[in-house]
Amino acid sequence: MMSKTDVIIIGAGQAGLAVSHCLTCLGIDHLVLERGQVAERWRNERWDTLRLLTPNWMNRMPGHSYNGADPDGFMTAAEYAAFLQNYADSGAVPVRAQTEVQSVQRLGGGYRVATRNGIWHARGVVIATGHCDEPFVPAMAQRLPAAIQQVTTSTYRRAADLPQGGVLIIGASASGIQLAEEIHLTGRPVTIAVSRHTRLPRRYRGRDIMWWLDRYNILDAEPMTPEELDAARAQPSMQLVGRPDHSDLDLGVLQRLGIRLVGRVGDIDGARLSLHDNLADAVAGSHARMERLLRRVDVVAGATGAPEETMPAPFAVGASPSTLDLTAEGIRTVVWATGFVRNYRWLQVPVLTPSGDIIHAGGVTPSPGLFVTGLRFLRRRDASFIGALTQDATELSAEIHRYLNKTTSIAA
Repeated sequence: MMSKTDVIIIGAGQAGLAVSHCLTCLGIDHLVLERGQVAERWRNERWDTLRLLTPNWMNRMPGHSYNGADPDGFMTAAEYAAFLQNYADSGAVPVRAQTEVQSVQRLGGGYRVATRNGIWHARGVVIATGHCDEPFVPAMAQRLPAAIQQVTTSTYRRAADLPQGGVLIIGASASGIQLAEEIHLTGRPVTIAVSRHTRLPRRYRGRDIMWWLDRYNILDAEPMTPEELDAARAQPSMQLVGRPDHSDLDLGVLQRLGIRLVGRVGDIDGARLSLHDNLADAVAGSHARMERLLRRVDVVAGATGAPEETMPAPFAVGASPSTLDLTAEGIRTVVWATGFVRNYRWLQVPVLTPSGDIIHAGGVTPSPGLFVTGLRFLRRRDASFIGALTQDATELSAEIHRYLNKTTSIAA
């Protein structure tokens, strides 16, 4: 016996909840299936001290804006999970928690969605499992000795859980630099392996950097062509964190604290790692990308009479060794801060690229009635920030509405 609905949304994180709100406003019958609880990843796959990189005022959802006492602050992961739970409760979002999807298949002009708790037939499906699905850990990690503890940004909780000894963090975007500082402050020697990233100041010309990017659409809020989106997705992540004192945290700060910077890990042979000679180029490239972005801010800031400010200065880095012997260095933990990959093993519809990503144009896949949301740069460059969810969800829901109007209802 199959239950029926117009649309199934898979995932009750911020992206799934946003689309649910918009579908409710359009009068579309739907259900949100969630493998755990609302905001599951924010509850159980984030470290204890994590704060969002966007200020509270920017964490908009459809029909709801932040109205608390600290608009310029940065929510912790736990606070943001509570924010999303309250959003779901206040909007009566039809969430089925603890309902993990096992398969999605085309069936009778719609989709058969099988879960641990039953089977549904829907005319449309929205995949909202998010960009941060599973941590990416390269295959070479399997060659590390068993004595080296390995954690990811999803499994790390606090420095006290790590064994005593040195720590190597692989990856230098927002997550990597935060963990490097946190672990260093416990007295453990920390080394960070650096790849491409984009340095940003927390504040610039009297405002949070996100105020400029959001207020003046500096990241281009207009929808982009598929070619432009592909280019944007290839850009390195921003090295930006949300600290309560609004101070900067970048590789220069880490270096001054005594954290060692080395080049990107190329290969692993037991406890011996080969390193690329890319450190100086990665730091220089990051600084150049920041300067290009801040020049765009300067154009609009100058027109508003904002106070003048000198751009953050570049900093020098020492030479990176070509190899790193974890045993000789006393390094007992490796933290993989190397980004995420998507897991669509349950998706039995031919819409995946050879690398396993969903083929889509603005969230619309080649399979009629199958949509995706919550990915970086879904329709525009600023869509990697929570505040852009409203526009993405509104536009995607309109696409879903148009699709449903062209199809017939599923017979009872």
